[in-house]
Amino acid sequence: MADLNALSEALQAGDRNKVVELTTQAIEDGMGPKEILEQGLIAGMNIIGAKFKNNEVYVPEVLIAARAMHGAMDVLKPKLEEAGVEPVGKVVLGTVKGDLHDIGKNLVGMMLTGGGFMVIDIGIDVPAEKFVEMAKSEGAQVLALSALLTTTMPQMAEVVKAAKAAGIEIKTMIGGAPVTQSYADEIGADGYAPDAASAVDIAKQLIGAA
Repeated sequence: MADLNALSEALQAGDRNKVVELTTQAIEDGMGPKEILEQGLIAGMNIIGAKFKNNEVYVPEVLIAARAMHGAMDVLKPKLEEAGVEPVGKVVLGTVKGDLHDIGKNLVGMMLTGGGFMVIDIGIDVPAEKFVEMAKSEGAQVLALSALLTTTMPQMAEVVKAAKAAGIEIKTMIGGAPVTQSYADEIGADGYAPDAASAVDIAKQLIGAA
């Protein structure tokens, strides 16, 4: 039988080819896609996330592991859909208007995917209306906003305001180097993530899936 520990370890090592090979092998061995996802891939990403929080690994290692995860998800996604496995929740993710930074956003997106969320990444320089429009059309439960400049942080307040004005049932979470918990409280955001690994915990708490 396929070895899910080996899959988790290959993922942590960022060995994309090995991860894809072991995922394919696990499917061929008749293992359930949910089991492969949770005990192999998510287990591996959780370890990387914990190490990242403790400064035992850094951004490049997380990006390489996440890239390996994406390779496995290409193989696993159709199987999960066939089996009717639902994601934990849907997150619309983007960097706010006027801000062109995307490494932090991409990292959060990869960690959320690794945590079992379906992530709709709408890119950089995103105006408030687009966040709200995408949240509505995708039926998302969480809006995740990123900003790396103090000058673009007020755009986060605009998105929170626009979501409330639209009357949609959605949780907002914010993050980025200059962003703080007190700023989240000030603008009425539901959550603040100090780093990409924490973003997964916060998103789960916000939708009651923690």
